[in-house]
Amino acid sequence: MTVSDRMSPVNDGELYELHGRALVAFAASLVGPSDAPDVVHDAAMALFESGTLAEAVNPRALMYRAVLAKAKSMQRSIIRRRNRERLFAESVVYNDPEVLPEVVAAVVGLSQQQRACIFLTYWEDMTPAAIGELLGIAEGTVKHHLAVGRDKLRRVLE
Repeated sequence: MTVSDRMSPVNDGELYELHGRALVAFAASLVGPSDAPDVVHDAAMALFESGTLAEAVNPRALMYRAVLAKAKSMQRSIIRRRNRERLFAESVVYNDPEVLPEVVAAVVGLSQQQRACIFLTYWEDMTPAAIGELLGIAEGTVKHHLAVGRDKLRRVLE
């Protein structure tokens, strides 16, 4: 047990202040730096709302376990969402008998924005200006996503 474990902060805010930075660093090692603050926030809010943190014998350990649980939940959600997106993209593209399965797999591997621009360009026969208007982004942004997407497709398919 460390000194910080034996300290008895009076309230949830003090506990968060005491352990927040370390929890974000821990979460970053689990989900990456961009999602870490959200994971810690969600875990802390769940603990604060449940009231279990105030009664915990070792609040620090409980906070770390809560962050780990939220990180696992986030990863599961991401995997489920990617699988849904992949299955949907495959079903849309597989309905076109002229499209090869390796092309479908390559398109599914693109980012969402790249995939949207590639799909609208090649399956819907839209111009970058029309795509930009439809998606609410600049024509230059569409052209950028098309260029990056084409480059990725070229590398994967060669």
